[in-house]
Amino acid sequence: MRAFTFIAVLFLLLALLVAPLAPDAQEGGKAARIGMLGPAPADPFVEAFKQGLRELGYVEGRNISIEYRWTEGKNERLPGLAADLVRLKVDVIVASSQAAVAAKQATTTIPIVMPIITDPVRLGLVASLARPGGNATGFATQNDELPGKWMQLIKETLPKVSRVAVLFHPTYDGGVQFKASQAAARSLRLHLQALNVERPDDFTTTLADVQRNRAEALIVSSSPLFYAQRSRLVEFAATHRLPTIYHQSEFVVSSGGLMSYGADFRDLFRRSATYVDRILRGARPGDIPVEQPTKFELVINLKAANALGLTIPPAVLQRADRVIQ
Repeated sequence: MRAFTFIAVLFLLLALLVAPLAPDAQEGGKAARIGMLGPAPADPFVEAFKQGLRELGYVEGRNISIEYRWTEGKNERLPGLAADLVRLKVDVIVASSQAAVAAKQATTTIPIVMPIITDPVRLGLVASLARPGGNATGFATQNDELPGKWMQLIKETLPKVSRVAVLFHPTYDGGVQFKASQAAARSLRLHLQALNVERPDDFTTTLADVQRNRAEALIVSSSPLFYAQRSRLVEFAATHRLPTIYHQSEFVVSSGGLMSYGADFRDLFRRSATYVDRILRGARPGDIPVEQPTKFELVINLKAANALGLTIPPAVLQRADRVIQ
């Protein structure tokens, strides 16, 4: 019995030694304070980030506190909200896309972790992906191959398709997705109808152009503007019986769209917690390389396909990571 007790105690001590150690408090016994700047509290990615924190031993209200600042769809509020987090002297700011730009403009000293950012070098947020320098790091989500994947999936799903409309947000991606889409359309012998959208007010005219030009399929490229308008875009596609592929799974999972292919944003937010952890332990964001997504997912909604009278080819269906019945 004594030998058994000794072995049990030994295993317990070893477990404590190898377990991830989250700091219970910052210097002076104060819990770490994280600022989170984003579109809305209902954003599913927020929970993914908090899950990542919990996996590392951080519990909100115990060894960390989180200051949330939401734009509620009004991006003009970003500068003021970012400045508010700076005044609070948070230990790190978590912000994506336009929110990350606002945070960078508000501070050059508080570390910034970016779960999603299209081209941080072009935006001046980092010096390079390998050596960010400055106070920001995270995940660069721009992938030049994505437009080609979207085009290929449309072509495989609709073998007879010839006219494909694509929504672009040039200010967001600097025209990268447009150039890649042009090349993909040429290789697949598709007629590309490029439609630029910069503001929510542009959607009425742009979607009318999709109808007028009799597009046979629609691609919604990557942009936080399009994500914010996802219900409207999915409704448009359903109303006009237009097969559409989106850049992000939430268009399909929560809004009822047909299919999506892109980086797993939930995974990126969860993994961003590791960046926060490293920074709270003393690492400098400028020394932490910006990573690129390694996990991409294809999501297909068979209910939406049935409503369109569309049969998804078995070869496409077999490659799906998630199928919604």
